[in-house]
Amino acid sequence: MSAALNISSIAWEKSSYSNGSGGECVEFSRSFCASGLVPVRDSKNPSGPALVFPVEAWSAFIAGVKAGDFQAA
Repeated sequence: MSAALNISSIAWEKSSYSNGSGGECVEFSRSFCASGLVPVRDSKNPSGPALVFPVEAWSAFIAGVKAGDFQAA
């Protein structure tokens, strides 16, 4: 079991793909990138849980989003 990250006071950035109409509100933090991790959360629920991804997985996801791999049907 790995130790929990303290994300209570880190700086969050809203995704440029998030919009102001209440949908697709994703925030991430670069605070742990040096340790190889990227926390991600729903900006509509900032006190809720966050998912933590390895930097490589997050980078691959972002590349897929930019390439249009996840377009809605």
